[in-house]
Parts: sequence; C-alpha cells; structure tokens
Amino acid sequence: MMWCKNARMGTRKKVHAFVRVKPTDDFAHEMIKYGDDNKTIDIHLKKDTRRGVVNNQQTDWSFKLDGVLHDASQDLVYETVAKDVVSQALNGYNGTIMCYGQTGAGKTYTMTGATENYKHRGILPRALQQVFKMIEEHPTQAITVRVSYLEIYNESLFDLLSTLPYVGPSVTPMTIVGSPQGVFIKGLSVHLTSREEDAFSLLFEGETNRIIASHTMNKNSSRSHCIFTIYMEAHSRTLSDEKYITSKINLVDLAGSERLGKSASEGRVLKEATYINKSLSFLEQAIIALGDQKRDHIPFRQCKLTHALKDSLGGNCNMVLVTNIYGEAAQLEETLSSLRFASRMKLVTTEPAINEKYDAEQMVKNLEKELALLKQELAIHDSLANRTLVNYDPMDEIQIAEINSQVRRYLEGTLDEIDIINLRQIQEVFNQFRVVLSQQEQEVESTLRRKYTLIDKNDFAAISAVQKAGLMDVDGHLVGEPDGQGFGLGVAPFSTRPGKKSKSKKMFKEQLRPSTPPAKPVAFEDFKNERGSEINRIFKENKSILNERRKRASETTQRINAIKREIDMTKEALNFHKSLREKQGEYENKGLMIIDEEEFLLILKLKDLKKQYRTEYQDLQDLRAEIEYCQHLVDQCRHRLLTEFDIWYNESFFVPEDLQAALKPGGSIRPGMMPLSRIVSLGEDDQDRFSRLQQTMLPEGPDSVSFYNAKVKTEQKHNYLKTMMGLQQTHRK
Repeated sequence: MMWCKNARMGTRKKVHAFVRVKPTDDFAHEMIKYGDDNKTIDIHLKKDTRRGVVNNQQTDWSFKLDGVLHDASQDLVYETVAKDVVSQALNGYNGTIMCYGQTGAGKTYTMTGATENYKHRGILPRALQQVFKMIEEHPTQAITVRVSYLEIYNESLFDLLSTLPYVGPSVTPMTIVGSPQGVFIKGLSVHLTSREEDAFSLLFEGETNRIIASHTMNKNSSRSHCIFTIYMEAHSRTLSDEKYITSKINLVDLAGSERLGKSASEGRVLKEATYINKSLSFLEQAIIALGDQKRDHIPFRQCKLTHALKDSLGGNCNMVLVTNIYGEAAQLEETLSSLRFASRMKLVTTEPAINEKYDAEQMVKNLEKELALLKQELAIHDSLANRTLVNYDPMDEIQIAEINSQVRRYLEGTLDEIDIINLRQIQEVFNQFRVVLSQQEQEVESTLRRKYTLIDKNDFAAISAVQKAGLMDVDGHLVGEPDGQGFGLGVAPFSTRPGKKSKSKKMFKEQLRPSTPPAKPVAFEDFKNERGSEINRIFKENKSILNERRKRASETTQRINAIKREIDMTKEALNFHKSLREKQGEYENKGLMIIDEEEFLLILKLKDLKKQYRTEYQDLQDLRAEIEYCQHLVDQCRHRLLTEFDIWYNESFFVPEDLQAALKPGGSIRPGMMPLSRIVSLGEDDQDRFSRLQQTMLPEGPDSVSFYNAKVKTEQKHNYLKTMMGLQQTHRK
C-alpha cells in the first residue's frame, strides 16, 4: 500500500515550442526568412492573381517561438530541446517531448534518428544515455528505470514490445484507464532495465515492430503514433527509504499529417492517412481548448491519442514541442499549418510538480525496526547499569493485575514500596492508583446512600416533611446520637497513614556475590586487553583499512574532478581553434583536413585525458566496492566484540564460581571476522580485456559501446528469427 503526495504546488509555465527545418537544396529564401534572434520565422506568399483586382488575401505571417533549428545537428537539437527536461526528471518532474509536422518533414529522424549510425541518433536514444549517466553521477540514490513502447495505429493500441519471449501477445485488448495518479494504459508491458545496453535493445526491438509504408512524399512513412515512456523511481541510500520520488518521460513521435492529393495514397495507406489526419485534428482541437482560459471542458476523449496524452497536455509535466517543417516553396501551405499549431501550443500552460511518494508498508517496517533498535539500546543501558530482567513490551492482563495488587497492598500498609522497573510500569502504577481511587469513591458513595437519605437544601417541601417526622430540628441539625457505625470525614495525622514511607527511592537488591562487580565501561577495557584482544585487534585492523580506503577514494575523486576540469578547458580550446580555422578558411590535401600543430597537440592531450579519466573512474568504482565491504566487516567485528563482552561479563560476575569452569569455552577465543588482508582481487579476464579494447577502438568513443552492442544483438535476433521462419516454410513445402 502506498500513496502519492506532491512536495509542493507546481508553478504554471508555458509549453516550449521549437521549429526544425528540414535541410534542402531548394530552400525558398524569398518566402521563408529567419529573425536575428533565432526565434522568429517569417512566411511570405505571393498573391494569387487569379482572384482578380480586389484581392484581400493575406500574404505575410510572423511566428515567434522558443527557437528555430535550421541546419542544426542532432547534438544541438538535443542540447536545446531535451536535455533540461530529462535532467529534471531525476528530481521528480514529469516530462514530455513531442515531434509534430507534415509527413516526411523529419519527425522520426528528430526523435529516433538513424539507428545505423551512432552520431545520427535522435532524442530518444540520447535521453536513455543521459538517464544512465545521471544514475552513475548520483551514487547516493538507488534509481530504477523501466520503459514501455506504445503504438496507436488506426485508433487501436498495440504494445511494440509484446514480441519479446517473456511478454507474449495480450489476450484482452489494451485500454486507457484514468486514475487519481493520472492516465495509464492497462495491458501495456513495462520492462525493468538496469543497463544502458538493455534499454537500447528494447528501443530497437520496438522500432523493428513499427508500421511503416511508402508513398510519394516519404518512402518510409510512419503510419502510427508512437509513445516511448521512461519511468524513473529514485530512493535515497542515505536518508529514509519510505519516501521516494517518481517521474516519467514521454517521448512522442506523431505520424505525419498529409494531403491525400500530394501523397497519392491508395487502399490501406489511404485508410491509415484518414485515421492519422482525424486524430491530429482532434489533437489540435484539444490544444485550442487548452489555450482558451474560458473553456471548462477539454475534449481529451475524442480519440486514443489525446486520451493517452491527457497528463502531458496541460498536466503535471514539462512539455516541449518540436515542429518539423519543409523549407521548400511547394510545401508552404502545410508549413503554415504546422507553424500555426506550434503557436497555439505555446498558449498552453502546464503545472509541473515533484512527484513524492510514501510507502506505507515501508514506513511500518522502518518504525518496527527503529523500535527494535531502541529496545536493544535500552537493553545495553540496563546491562551497563546492572539492571536485569527489564521488559519493555506492552503489559498484559496478568502484569496489570499484579500492579493493581501491589498498589492496594501499598495503600493498606502491607507493602513498604513498589519497585521501579521502567517508564511503562510507572505509568501503569499511576493508572492503577486512579483506578483504586475511583473504586473507593464509588464504595463511599454507595455506603452513604445506604445509610442516609440525601435532601436538596432548596427542596422546602422535603425539609418540612422531615421536620414534621422529628428527624431534624428547626436549625437543620439531625436529631439523635450517632450509633457508632458511621464515619466522619477529615484529615488523618501523618503518623497514622497506612504504608508510611521511610525512604523515597528504590533500594537495590543484594548482589549474588559478596563483592560488587566492576562498572561495565571499566570491565570493557579489561576485556579488550585480555580475552577479547584478538577480536579487538581484528576490529582495529579492519577500521584502519577502511579509513585508508576512504582516504584513497577522496584523493581519487579530487583527481577525477581535476581531470574533468582539464578536459573541459581542452575542449574549449579545441572549439576555439575550430571556429578560428573555419573563419580563416579550411585547407584540405587529398580530401584530408589540414590542422596546425597546436590543435593536433590539443587533440592528443584530450585523448590522453579521457584515458586517464576512465582509469581513475574505474579505480574509484573499485574503491567504493572495497569501502562497502570494509564497512560491513567493521560492523560485524563491532557486533561480535560487544556480544563476546556481554557473555564474558555475565559469566565472570554473575555465574557461581563452581559453574564457571563448565561454561568457559575450551580453548582460545572463537574466531571473529576474516581480516581484509586475506582478500585478493580478481584479475582482468579475456572478456574484460576485449571490452576495454572495444571501447578504445570505437570511433565515437566508449559512450557508443552500448548503442552498437544493442543494435548488433537486435539484428542478430531478428535475422535468426527470419532464417528459422524461412526454414519452417521450406520444410512445409
């Protein structure tokens, strides 16, 4: 059982909208112009002379967005559009990045990129890489990553990862379900991934299952909307684990809008285009409604796309839109339509807030664990104070009845004092005093009612009747003498009170031995020097090794930070040389770029620094593992030392001398922990050396290893499946 609570109310913010122009040799320079701020794009259309002399046709439009990406690399697109959204996800903020535009304008290239080439990878694989890099940079947090891949094709939901052998096809169709925590897809498989390579494998698996088709505008046109979702859950390793943060990143690749006259779609492709245009039209209606502050109802349920994106559109998330457009004059009408959509999207506001969750079951476990630790600590204090047989559990009925009996005997004077054991017992003693007092008051009142008749002084009729009966005189005094059976109320002298105390403090019972045992702190020092000397030696040795490893880890961390700063400075110097070379003009010799000696030395220096960084980082990882193991050994030694001391102390001072010889272990002290010096490190095997060599030899650097490994494994799997299917068909023939 768990419940979710936002840490604080989110602040409302506008959706960020960017436009990316597809590179072309036939760019319409006279019709499309960019502003100097790199955020404005102006469109100019020539008037249609066929409309006659009176022609009020609009010819000029200007769109103000958050950025115009023209001739931008995949690196620049990701840095501008997605990096901040992904980084904030680790802090508990949901994020959505959506690509929208005409068919063939580059939406899938922007979102997924060319999976065959690492440099041309898109927003989605780069986001996965950033997530796992952030996990490495936050060792104090235990972060789990899960992914899902949804396809919406012809208003039907499909799981692109259902082809995995451990998933299988779903028996019941998937549905979109709303809940207080948001919208989720019932029946969609969600996959736990702990490595970057595994995440890439899931991405490539889903990509191979997407539905594409060919038409005149695009030979590999996506015929469905796809939503790749990254779910993150972060628990602190150092703070309470009952509170944690969750977030999700929706990466949405929309199918392209198309004019049927231009795409010349027929048959199945025509049906697909109809569904695509219809869902995009509903999406635009929802965006218009969200941008209108006076609208109360937002039509999210008109289609599966808007219903699935309900949380992303104006909900609790950071929202970014990338509008892909053509730069050619022939596509200007569709470009205008896409830019209008981007402008409307900028009017939409979201309210991102941190998603904090509290695990009720874990809270109970933590409280129970804390209670057990407090009981253990109390037991240690009681042992050091020579207090034995102290129970801190809630009292049962038998114990409460015993305390009630002690209170009664104390009041009657048959018990001189009540021994003080713990706070719970003191509270119960006071409670039983209240119970006894209440019972005595009830007994007194019952006795008085049996012996006397109570008359209200203001009841003159009752008083007159009593006087006529001769039971009361005119002054209100009772007539007759007391019969000796009644009693009066007053204050008894102190010397006559039952159970008089001569002392106010509890007396300790006589010790079993005639000599008083030494205080535990003093005895503990003697134990460490004598019987516990071996365990104490191992404890000190392990603690010394732990401190030494911590010191080395701190020094290694400082070196890594220094190398990282030097790498950044070297990169800045290289970028400066590159920009200077581009301004002065680049020189080539037989197709090879010519660079000066200083830039060449900087490249070599950067290569060496990266090699040093990888080596130092690996050393730091090894040291962290050693520190964790050393801490475990130190904790075990400390526990063993205290346990052995308790046994020795009780045997030495509380057990009769004639039994001590039988209880002592025969021989030396039982072995404690294995010294850390016995631990040997495993050498690097052939597979490790191959992986390291592969990392250094790959052209894009070590970061591309996971990408290429996942790509190769996915291709091998599908080639194997194709081969097996072909063999089966041949066998049937």
